[in-house]
Amino acid sequence: MNYMDSLKQLTARLRRFVEERDWQRHQSPKNLVMALTAEVGELVEHFQWLGEAESREIGGDTKHAVAMEMADVLIYLTRMADELGIDLVAVAHEKCDDNDRKYPRDAFRGAYRRPDQDKER
Repeated sequence: MNYMDSLKQLTARLRRFVEERDWQRHQSPKNLVMALTAEVGELVEHFQWLGEAESREIGGDTKHAVAMEMADVLIYLTRMADELGIDLVAVAHEKCDDNDRKYPRDAFRGAYRRPDQDKER
């Protein structure tokens, strides 16, 4: 099966999954964000005690488990966006545009600092 679906196709698949099981009454934004938070916590557990380099080198069963947790996060986030009528791709591009303005490439290259911090710090 080809899983190179768009976010719109994934949204439709998830909506159909919920409808086929009559789970709509459980799919409120409040419940979905709570489930999303739990899944992010499960994702964090895989990295909690790893060093920076170790976190980049996961493999095998751990990498697969991380991928499954990331999928859970995406699924709940996608369901929440669907319930709220938010186009995630559009707002992600909007947020990227905001970040481009907030963190100009030349001013922030190579080091992180908040936009309100003095450049000399």
